[in-house]
This record gives sequence, C-alpha cells and structure tokens, in this order.
Amino acid sequence: MSILEIYTDGACQGNPGPGGWGAIIYYPTGETKHLSGGDKETTNNRMEMQAVIEALSAVSKSERVVLYTDSQYLLKGITEWMPSWKRKSWRTASGSQVKNIDLWQQIDHYHQSLDIEWRWVKGHSGDPKNEAVDALARSAIAVS
Repeated sequence: MSILEIYTDGACQGNPGPGGWGAIIYYPTGETKHLSGGDKETTNNRMEMQAVIEALSAVSKSERVVLYTDSQYLLKGITEWMPSWKRKSWRTASGSQVKNIDLWQQIDHYHQSLDIEWRWVKGHSGDPKNEAVDALARSAIAVS
C-alpha cells in the first residue's frame, strides 16, 4: 500500500466572499498533482472542506493518505465533533443543524472508505508544502 501526502487549503476574500481552494497530492514516486478551484460566493471554511473533498476524490482505496490541513475547524470537525453530530442526526449540541452539512457528509464518506491519517500544520509558519497549497488556493480566487 502506497502512502500519499496531501496538503489542502482554502482562502477567501471576505468571509463570505469569493473563495478558492487548493490541494497538492504528493506521490511516493516524487510526482505531484495540483488541484484547485473556486466559488464566487462562499466562506473560508467551505473552501477548506472543498479542497479535502476534491483531493480525496482523486485517491484510490488502495492508498493510505496522510492529509495535512491548517484548519482547526476541519480537523476538529472530522476527529472530534463528527461522531456526536452523526449520533444526533447531524445536529449540534444545541440542536441546530450542523453548518456545511453537505460538505461534512461528503468528507465523512471518504473518512469511512479510505485509510486517512489527519494532521494539523500551523498555517503561515514556513512549512514549504503548506505555503505552496496556500498560494494555490489564493490563486484560485482570481479565476472563480
């Protein structure tokens, strides 16, 4: 089983506002795959999540993934909050519907069907791969 490193990021001009997402898949062979896109009216959180969805949709079930994100919202959502949301039919502790439920459910699908290790990386701290995916997400804002 090969191990892929995936870095994802989202960016927004205004929140909400025009946004972009980026993902870079690093293959064990040294090859990379750059993915990006955007939306004219969105939020930073939605762009962070869309980057993950697009990257994971490009992964084979036979590959192990180490996914890096600088989004605490995304990381805590998938590793801490989601089990409770699912038990409560996608409701929060206060009883309201989970925000971005459409994207959370897609991420949950990949979380259940792929071998993913979720890791947090501090944003804008000089990590070259995180900086590269941040630039990709920001450049996608202009083309959305």
